[in-house]
Amino acid sequence: MSVFGALNRFISRLDADTPTETQKSSTRGAYGFQVLRNKNADIQIEPWFDFVIGINGRTIDSPDPNLFSTEVRNCAGNTISLGVWSAKGQRIRELYIPVPTDPPNLGLSLQWTPLAATEDVWHILEVTANSPADVAGLLPYGDYVIGSPEGLVRGESGLPELVEDYLERPLRLLVYNHEYNITRPVTITPSRNWGGQGALGCILGFGALHRIPAALDEPPQAPGETLFDTGIDEKQALAAPEPVATIASPPQGGDFLVPANLAFQRATGSPGPPVGAGSKAKKHRAHHNISPSKGFDDYFAEGEMKSKEQDHAPTSKSGAVPPPPKAGGPPKATPPVPTAEPAAEGDVD
Repeated sequence: MSVFGALNRFISRLDADTPTETQKSSTRGAYGFQVLRNKNADIQIEPWFDFVIGINGRTIDSPDPNLFSTEVRNCAGNTISLGVWSAKGQRIRELYIPVPTDPPNLGLSLQWTPLAATEDVWHILEVTANSPADVAGLLPYGDYVIGSPEGLVRGESGLPELVEDYLERPLRLLVYNHEYNITRPVTITPSRNWGGQGALGCILGFGALHRIPAALDEPPQAPGETLFDTGIDEKQALAAPEPVATIASPPQGGDFLVPANLAFQRATGSPGPPVGAGSKAKKHRAHHNISPSKGFDDYFAEGEMKSKEQDHAPTSKSGAVPPPPKAGGPPKATPPVPTAEPAAEGDVD
């Protein structure tokens, strides 16, 4: 069991190390021209987030800006292709930009910078109420601190050290919001006397799990905003009267279904039963249609009448026993009438 356990641990270590080394090789040691300023509104490039890492299908491996400028001037009047790496989601895209002839430049301010510089971001995970972070307007989960105009912020301890230097003083931070895809300046005053823990009153996340994700296609809806429009006025829909349900008349002719409580006449075109067929045909049990409007009283009354007929119960029409007399009691018995005895033979009066 120990041999198999050691083998499993070795394989799991290989599986865990391979993605990490691949991820490190994609950013560690890689450089590019970071965009510091974009004066050309027609070029879809974002300062700070975007790095130019290729030009005309070739990877840029030299920090010499003259080589890059020469390549741009050589494409004056034509279209140049730029390979751009974005810190939002760590993705690479290719842009095709026309180069003007006079002057032959792109209107970009670039700086040779390692791609790993964009990993120094702090994710706002939780904000305590009435804390300095809450007063400054920091939002949990959506906000990322990407830098500060007060100085460079490098490494995991860069932001905490800057905060300690600005206790009880206003500190300017550059904050990116992932949900709305905007970067805004935030002024916060760190303090130890606000009534809670920490100088900012928020929980920060740093590392590989807290990189800036790719931007959303559409910003989320703010509270109270309409998510989608159906084109129906709710007030008119509530004020409109409800439609009255009507029973459609049965179609004339053809095969159709008829409800049990709906009486109809046979169509004139359908043939009736043959004469005399009723006597030869087998007698079927009659089915009575019970109207729902009469309720259950008629139904039970019909059942009670059938029960009396089966039990042969007397009724007022079938010669019932007369009622007893009202007074005088029962009739008296009449005395017997005397009869004459026959005369014996041979006697003469």
